[in-house]
Amino acid sequence: MLVTSPPLPTAAPASLDAFLAGIGPRAFRFAEAGLRQRDDALDAVQDAMERMLGYRDQPAEEWTPLFWSILRRRIIDIQRRRSFRLKFWAPAQDEDGPIDWADETPGPAQTHEQREDYARLVQALRQLPARQREAFGLRVLQELDVATTARAMGCSEGSVKTHLSRARDALQKQLEATR
Repeated sequence: MLVTSPPLPTAAPASLDAFLAGIGPRAFRFAEAGLRQRDDALDAVQDAMERMLGYRDQPAEEWTPLFWSILRRRIIDIQRRRSFRLKFWAPAQDEDGPIDWADETPGPAQTHEQREDYARLVQALRQLPARQREAFGLRVLQELDVATTARAMGCSEGSVKTHLSRARDALQKQLEATR
């Protein structure tokens, strides 16, 4: 007689706390890419996590697209607020902002090369339109599937594929030009 084990459950977390703990680092990287400032990214992720607490009773399979939708909207809110403040209150600054000497610590040649590659990628991502950057970030960097990405972005799966394709083409052209 052949004995089979029951099917394994999907990788759904046991609790919302476990879900949030697991998604936190990826969410921070996504927010930092969109906001370009560490403190704002931390605030956006924290706000998104706090808002997720209100959805604790939702099924676990809905948490992922819901969280990314909340975080995406929070990033957009911060960007809008920042651009409003810059237009009316902040003095003009260099486009690159202040120099952050703490990030320029010397290291082995490989670490240096990786940092340069990462900087080129970040710069290329910043030049993409917002929807392409979001699609690339969610699909490639966060490894979400097309359906989940579409739900998080509030668009169709076809739109996600189009934005992602255009983002990849633009990134490839930009990165080839810098080499």
